[in-house]
Amino acid sequence: MASTSDFVQYIVDQCSGAGEVTVRKMFGDYGIYCEGKIFGLICDDCFYVKPTEGGRALLRSLDLRPPYEGAKDYFYIADVDDRDYLSALVRETCKELPWPKPKKKK
Repeated sequence: MASTSDFVQYIVDQCSGAGEVTVRKMFGDYGIYCEGKIFGLICDDCFYVKPTEGGRALLRSLDLRPPYEGAKDYFYIADVDDRDYLSALVRETCKELPWPKPKKKK
């Protein structure tokens, strides 16, 4: 089951206090980005954030699970209704994530 466009847009809106949040469709679900850094996934109408120490410190409850079969564990975020919480979590997570590598010109 793929994610609904309404749920994806809701998560984007909830995280938007962290900066410019965008999504890209990938493998039937979505990667979610803040200022160009991928920080999480939206799979089957569930929200997952890459694990970082800063993010772990802000979590209300620790729930690690893979977003899809064969994936590494991510933080599963069940409480998606608190906009301030999600924005703070995204900001802290992104502080520890690398910038994407520039694409080589063909």
